[in-house]
Amino acid sequence: MRHPSVIARRVAAASVSLVVAAGVAACGPKDNDAKSSGGDAKPQKGGTLTVLNANPQEDFDPARLYTSGGGNVPSLVFRTLTTRNRESGAAGAEVVPDLATDTGRPSKNATVWTYTLKKGLKYEDGTPITSADIKYGIERSFAAELSGGAPYLRDWLIGGADYQGPYKDKKGLDSIETPDDVTIVFHLDKPEGEFPYLATQTQFAPVPKAKDNGTKYEEHPISSGPYKVVKNENDGERLTLERNTYWSASTDAERKAYPDKIDVRSGLDSSVINQRLSASQGADATAVTTDTNLGPAELAKVTGDKDLASRVGTGHFGYTNYIAFNPKVKPFNNPKVRQAISYAIDRTSVINAAGGSSLAEPATTYLPNQKSFGYTPYDLFPAGKSGNPAKAKELLEAAGYKNGLTITLTHSNDKDFETSPEIATAVQDALKKAGITVKLQGLEINDYKDKIHSVKTEPGFFLAHWGADWPSGGPFLAPIFDGRQIVKDGANFNTGFLNDKSVNDEIDAINKLTNLDEAAKRWGALDKKIGEQALTVPLFHPVYKRLYGSAVKNIVISDWTGVLDISQVAVK
Repeated sequence: MRHPSVIARRVAAASVSLVVAAGVAACGPKDNDAKSSGGDAKPQKGGTLTVLNANPQEDFDPARLYTSGGGNVPSLVFRTLTTRNRESGAAGAEVVPDLATDTGRPSKNATVWTYTLKKGLKYEDGTPITSADIKYGIERSFAAELSGGAPYLRDWLIGGADYQGPYKDKKGLDSIETPDDVTIVFHLDKPEGEFPYLATQTQFAPVPKAKDNGTKYEEHPISSGPYKVVKNENDGERLTLERNTYWSASTDAERKAYPDKIDVRSGLDSSVINQRLSASQGADATAVTTDTNLGPAELAKVTGDKDLASRVGTGHFGYTNYIAFNPKVKPFNNPKVRQAISYAIDRTSVINAAGGSSLAEPATTYLPNQKSFGYTPYDLFPAGKSGNPAKAKELLEAAGYKNGLTITLTHSNDKDFETSPEIATAVQDALKKAGITVKLQGLEINDYKDKIHSVKTEPGFFLAHWGADWPSGGPFLAPIFDGRQIVKDGANFNTGFLNDKSVNDEIDAINKLTNLDEAAKRWGALDKKIGEQALTVPLFHPVYKRLYGSAVKNIVISDWTGVLDISQVAVK
């Protein structure tokens, strides 16, 4: 896990209202009743669903995508060994079987995982899906020309670190065995109890070797899901999907596949998307978005309109916005200074800067406030709603700064990013009350990312954010706090340079657990233990508020993705 959450980074770059990630559902369960599904009748098959997005669905190749990359569009075409449970709220954070009969059978130490495929699985051309196809699909994701997907297999599979993909190494990975057409076995170089989560990533989608044409595969990938690609214009700017007649609902308990056709239109201005969804004229009445939030001004208008308010989906994705400290830079090498800043923060003003309480929730824990992450409530440096400058001054004096101090806060200049000038200014104003003068260093977004992710240039005090690749504490805590993941010559995300043996050992111990509920509790306890070192100041968890068309039915928003699940939507 030496790599960042690509989901979080891509979603963050697409933000239209200072907040960019989210997911608890406001609606009912799978097969919702008429009242909760956005219509007066039960959902029916037929019609065309239009998806209006700001970001093109680029690189539509399972090797190069995350399962949730680009919203839910990839999961309509690519099935994987496991998938997310397609239900609203917390139930949607569970992993369930997809192509496989179960979520995987681990060895005693969770270093070997075995899967059996369901019977009757077929591609869009009617040929059977085999375990060898899944093995090949994974192997091609190691090819340099198909990079961009989930990085974990390179770290987890035996031999993965040196493998260069099937175009250069015809032998393949010995750590993936396919003893017959329906069995696939993975051999890992360390225990990984969360392997079923990883098996939801699109790298686990089957790819028939005979149909692989390298980088051109994205133009017409072979479907294993309910829809096939019939047109891909301008690298995902417009995707047209139609039914895969060989897909069988009897093998797929998760995807409803109500519409006959999916028309994905991207590269649109965010304000235009919201205007079209609001008006819901013509084809826009059966339209949704998977990447465009309502901004504060738009939300205010929507709230005052009963009809529009009834067409807003609310969700949370596992995501935290926070202040990061570099303890190698003075005065942040002094824990009391870091604690003082923690006490001084005015979360109310920060949330207002992030769009208000409808679009952001206060955070005092690093882990998101969802059960699947192991969320354990704690507030180690209670600042209340508006900060505790008196306690901050007391700690500063104890740290040798009786007359206050001057520090620099690094942030991005992008107003549509969670590290924006507005949030930086809110932090600046709060710390001033505690006698701390904050100078703001605003950088263009690329310069900001380069600076904070380099060991050589990381500032002492800056705004940061993190999102998980699946709903668990593992991909949240390990990349940021595992000392073995400090990267000296590349992109580093352990911003506090924490290399605590007890923390590293606990991460290893939790990774051995295949009981995910037990693991979640341990992640929560570890979060609190790390929090005591005040290496970060959690600020807020963002919230999605997204419009959908007036004729869209069966709204499902889970804690896994935080966005409307288009595999459940009906338009008739």
